[in-house]
Amino acid sequence: MRIVTRPDFDGVVCAVLLREAENISEPVKWVEPNDMQMGLVDIREGDIIANLPFNEKCTLWFDHHYTNKTDKPFQGAFTISPSAARIIFEYYGNRWKRDYRELIKETDRIDSADLSLTEVLHPENNPYLLLSMTITGFSELDERYWNRLVDLLGKFPIQSVKCDPEVEKRCADVIEQNRRYKKILQKNTQIKGRVSITDLRPFDKTPVGNRFLVYSLFPETVVNVRIRYQNDNREKIVVGVGHSIFNRNCNVNVGAMLSRFNGGGHGGAGSCTFPAGLAERYIPEIIDILLRNCE
Repeated sequence: MRIVTRPDFDGVVCAVLLREAENISEPVKWVEPNDMQMGLVDIREGDIIANLPFNEKCTLWFDHHYTNKTDKPFQGAFTISPSAARIIFEYYGNRWKRDYRELIKETDRIDSADLSLTEVLHPENNPYLLLSMTITGFSELDERYWNRLVDLLGKFPIQSVKCDPEVEKRCADVIEQNRRYKKILQKNTQIKGRVSITDLRPFDKTPVGNRFLVYSLFPETVVNVRIRYQNDNREKIVVGVGHSIFNRNCNVNVGAMLSRFNGGGHGGAGSCTFPAGLAERYIPEIIDILLRNCE
């Protein structure tokens, strides 16, 4: 039996829960949602998929993304929920050996962006939020770290986890990254109407940082479009779209919109990945839809 999930904080916590509930020792298979959508992931009988699109070959499936809902029969659970981890936590009821209630509560808040302005500006004061920012899905070289977090969060409270030497170093790196990222956002974000557009394609290596920060920098906007290359070969582009968490006046169902562009997600946030050759067509279409529905 194998856990198949995505490398974000919700995915890591899903893996923590599933490993305990099903007594799984096999390494987690970390994959991106677009690879699942494109049929590029080898799913086999016995696999438990969490926080990712459904695949008929799996044995169990748990998800909460609006665009991933399926009419096909499956074992597991799907519902619109603040996090996929919440669904797994409730599905297995009283099977837990440890008290995961605080971890699930914080996963809900982070994955649904239920955060205060103070938390966004100073994530170092919230250990769960800061820890979540150390998890990025840009490089398979980070798999060892994701697996380490699954192990740590399954055994220790957050205060002990954040004292782990590697976690401590990555958290310190995130604080510095966020400082630089603020300047990058200010320099590389264009405002059109009530839409902010952050284009990170000019960078040789995509800068990383606090994904909520853009909403605090441009409070007059209601939605952000973030454009980057998927990896160093620049063959594919990833466009992420998210409703502002401080100015909640965007009327667009992001997941439904991005499903038209090889993507998907929630009502308030999602992403799509497509060949770079389609950028001149797809990106203006996405921005136009947002502009027409956010005025």
